[in-house]
Parts: sequence; structure tokens; C-alpha cells
Amino acid sequence: MLEIFPSLLAADFSRLGEQIDQVTAAGVNYLHFDVMDGHFVPNISFGLPVLESIRKCTRLPLDVHLMITDADTYAPRFIEAGADQVSVHQEACPHLDRTVRMIQSEGAKAGVVLNPATPLSTLEQVLPLLDYVLLMSVNPGFGGQSFIPYVLDKVRTLRQWRERLGLTFAIEIDGGISLDNVGRVAEAGVDWVVAGSSVFGTADPGRAAIALKEAGLEAAARKA
Repeated sequence: MLEIFPSLLAADFSRLGEQIDQVTAAGVNYLHFDVMDGHFVPNISFGLPVLESIRKCTRLPLDVHLMITDADTYAPRFIEAGADQVSVHQEACPHLDRTVRMIQSEGAKAGVVLNPATPLSTLEQVLPLLDYVLLMSVNPGFGGQSFIPYVLDKVRTLRQWRERLGLTFAIEIDGGISLDNVGRVAEAGVDWVVAGSSVFGTADPGRAAIALKEAGLEAAARKA
């Protein structure tokens, strides 16, 4: 089942609790939380205190994306602060097997993120360990970027690998998702769609999230 993960990076921070309530009332089942360190990516975003505050005001699972260089140090702290699942970048983790196992040992689901130009082959050895794979469809660090179409080829290949190997990891995508392309994303085989500006950049984030999900499900049903 296709799920929309509203990305809190695009929310109005002065109305964060209110906007979380809006998308929750609309029926979303996850929230996406981006952590940027100003080193691995050229921006700084949320930290531990913000996640702790959000955890107090929602029961939805929190999908935490660590765009940081020191995931081994900070992943356990974000899990303690309320993260239900944590994804780390292959490009930033020299001991990826160990990092993935550590996240799972701390009680969270573990995902690995690939930047658009990073080949899927870098994940071959750890795929059986993963709960999900997040494919970036923009270069990470800023919201509101345009979708990079060739990432859909990576989605299709990853789906084929999953089927061939009999694995169950989810396929997530993040970056530039809108009503114009969510159908193609769903057709390619994505399970989880992170959407920021196309949800929180609208007058009604809840309605926008519903519209994205409906458009994706309709496209996937047509292909089936």
C-alpha cells in the first residue's frame, strides 16, 4: 500500500503542532523528519529537542532521515528521543553493516539512503539486513528542488532485486514529489513517498496529502 510521508522540513514551524494535526486527521500514517548537520549537506535543520517535542504531540511513527556525517553517535540519541525508524546515508557511513545493525539493536527500523548518483550496487551486501531503502530524487540539503527523473530507473531495478531475492524491505523516495509525478513514482514501485512542499506548501496540508495518495494509488492500479 502506498503511503505518503509528510516532510516536516516544509512545514510552518510557527504552526508545527497544528499542521501535524491536519495531516494526521487526513489519515497519514507516518511523519518524515530531516536532520541536517551543515557538513554532509549544506544546510542545518532539526535537532534532538525538536524531535522530543514532536514525539509528545503525536503517536504517528517518526521516520528520521540523518543527513549527517556521524550517524553512529547520533542515531541512538534520536531513537531515544522518539524516532521509530532511522535512515543513514551510504555515502556517510564507512561501516554500513555495523551502523544498520546498531540502529536495529536500539529498537528502531533501519534504512539506508542513496543520493541520486550513488549506484544501487553499493547496497548489495546489506540489502538482506534492511527494513527500507530511501532513494533521493533530489540532491539532499534543501527543500523545494525539482525531481530527478533517472531515479525512477533505480526504483525499478531495486524492486526487481527485491522480488528476485525474496526480500521485504520497503522502497522510499524523497525529493520533488508532486501531483505531476507521483503517479510515475507509484508505477515504478515505490511504497513510501516523502512529500514536503507539495503538502505543507498548500493551504490545506491534509487535503494535499490525500490527493497525492489517491493519485499514486490510481496510477498503480492502472498499471496492475
